[in-house]
Amino acid sequence: MTKIVSGRPIIVRYGEIGIKSPPVRRRFENRLISNIKNIIKGEITITQGRIFLFPENYQQALLSLGKIFGVVSYSPTLVTSTDYNSIKKSLRSYIQELIHQKEFSREKTFAIKCRRVGDHEFTSQEMAAFCGAVVVEETGAPVDLSNPDLRIFVEVRGPKTYIFHEKIPGLGGLPIGTQGRVVTLLSGGIDSPVAAFLMMKRGCAISILHFNNHPYTSDSMEKIKKMVRKLKEYSSGSKMNFYTANYGDFLKKCVEDTPPRMTCVLCKSGMYQIAEKLARKENALAIVDGSSLGQVASQTLPNILATHHSTSMPILSPLIGLDKVEIQNIAEKIGTYKISIIPDGGCSAVPKHPETNAVLEIVIQAQQEIKMDDHLEKVFKNLRLNK
Repeated sequence: MTKIVSGRPIIVRYGEIGIKSPPVRRRFENRLISNIKNIIKGEITITQGRIFLFPENYQQALLSLGKIFGVVSYSPTLVTSTDYNSIKKSLRSYIQELIHQKEFSREKTFAIKCRRVGDHEFTSQEMAAFCGAVVVEETGAPVDLSNPDLRIFVEVRGPKTYIFHEKIPGLGGLPIGTQGRVVTLLSGGIDSPVAAFLMMKRGCAISILHFNNHPYTSDSMEKIKKMVRKLKEYSSGSKMNFYTANYGDFLKKCVEDTPPRMTCVLCKSGMYQIAEKLARKENALAIVDGSSLGQVASQTLPNILATHHSTSMPILSPLIGLDKVEIQNIAEKIGTYKISIIPDGGCSAVPKHPETNAVLEIVIQAQQEIKMDDHLEKVFKNLRLNK
């Protein structure tokens, strides 16, 4: 990434926000700007579908923008006025910076891409030709319009001209807070943090719920806390409550007092029911899990039907059509994979032959026999809000 002098603006671009109706677009733009302000100190303005950011800490801003949902790309720029002399002087200075930083030389090919917004005495093609001539005069480098080593962008917007050569990819998606809140189930595995990330990408603020299955699982709280901290890096400063449910006593009831094959189905059904109670407390509109169809026993279609039955709130599974490799690739990209693979011993309550074709009527009967509602109410009352 180029080292750019502080005081210059960063152009921030958004994508699908721009195709919303005007009232929705303004609301989403305002949310995106608010989210950026939560993370980055500095001045910020918006005009003609572009956000212009003047950060106090330039390099930190460039790193932070890569973790803010709604940002499609961003560019460190040099800004000048729109007359030929100013553009020539600024472009020559910009080229010399790139040469000094060894990002450009006379041996490399280049191309100029010019965009013009507003009324000016020149066309985009005329300005591109002019800027190309300036670069050739300054460096002697050859032009290659098809496959250049360096592409220089010149955007003339109203009374200002912006020069840059980088379009740094952002996360895209929608700004967090535009789509309400969800409660996401977070285990120590690979899948659930990826599911949480993808819902944040679609504009949801999240509240996190982790089930502590001790003594059937080892103490993995440090691992879970690391995962929560990683997800918070993408939260744009939005509130992210983190709850822990002590689930071991209820799980023991499932293991000892129901058919062994039913343990996982009843366990998962109980998790959803507690998550629904928490969602109403958190003013959340849905529950999110990391289910991927057919990946494990509890994620077959009959079992999904059975475990969802006792919950009236929508249960969203953004990974439902992805395979393990696809999920792992996302986890590696967002930084949760290395945390997920920290050994934690798994769950000893999982039966040797878990149910994969649950019959709803039998599941309901088992729930009634162990008075499941009473046990779940006790678990919910003892939820812990972690700091």
